[in-house]
Amino acid sequence: MSDHVHASHPAIAKRLRRAGGHLAKVVAMIEGGSPCLDIATQLQAVESAIVQAKRTLIQDHLDHCIEHVVAEVPPERRRPIDEFKAIAKFL
Repeated sequence: MSDHVHASHPAIAKRLRRAGGHLAKVVAMIEGGSPCLDIATQLQAVESAIVQAKRTLIQDHLDHCIEHVVAEVPPERRRPIDEFKAIAKFL
């Protein structure tokens, strides 16, 4: 196993485990004949949890890994990097 762990990784893993539990519940709802609206609502919750986990992981990577690489870039040349980091929050 790699030692490439950030402070946010345990929280991301926890969120994904919870989403996995919700997804299992969705499967059970489908198999049990639950109403489509209820199933769609639960699927939306699972999707939102996964999207937020992905955003957190990407933002953490930008804030730490990329920042580490570009730390030596002179301040006058950092604008594109800083703008990229800012705009990536909208992904």
